Amino acid sequence: MKKRKLLKISEPHNHSGGNLKDIILGGQDGVVNVLGLILGVAVATFDKKIVILAGLSSTFAESISMAAVAYTSTKAAQSYYQSLLLKEKQEIKKIPRLEKKEIYSIYEEKGFQGKFLESIVNKVTGDKKIWLKTLMAEKFGLLQKEYNNPRKSALIVGISSLVGSFIPLLPFFFFNVNLSILLSLILSGFSLFAAGMVKAKMTVGTKFKSGLEMLTIGMLAAVTGYLVGIIFNKVSM
Repeated sequence: MKKRKLLKISEPHNHSGGNLKDIILGGQDGVVNVLGLILGVAVATFDKKIVILAGLSSTFAESISMAAVAYTSTKAAQSYYQSLLLKEKQEIKKIPRLEKKEIYSIYEEKGFQGKFLESIVNKVTGDKKIWLKTLMAEKFGLLQKEYNNPRKSALIVGISSLVGSFIPLLPFFFFNVNLSILLSLILSGFSLFAAGMVKAKMTVGTKFKSGLEMLTIGMLAAVTGYLVGIIFNKVSM
């Protein structure tokens, strides 16, 4: 008999969205915070140097702060994951029958029945690593890869925040204050709307709705900063 060659067909996977959460978090925070700040300062002072100084101070302070928050929150999530993992590992060792029943219930709820269900449960519980991963993912909704690298998360959030912060500030380096306010709003609004659409495309949701949601958040920050600037300007006069 001739040996048949088995062709392994693998579906290409898109991993480009793996860091999307950190990019959106840092970028959106940078745009929104700096936009609200510099509009308030611009309307209150109408002085380019003060606006740029305030914007740059906020940009770098915000980026460092966001990176630190991303690092500590990821470390905390990592510790939480490890504590649950240890607990489940001990329970598999001490009460394997109950833990096996949990796997049984998980796949039964997915619609598997009879011998096929038994086969899946035996396959999963036959390897303790797979057993643990299945419990963590299905029982708690936790995936280890999301907490593997706190430094990477901090770096992505920090850089994204830095880039996002420069978007509303950029026009003030080249134009007068009045024109810069308008251009800052346009650039920031476009960036937030585009980020929302990308988020919806790579995850789930309506692109226009997601873009509009982010745009609305940014404009609320802008209006708040603008009103504070006007009030300060009136009071100081």
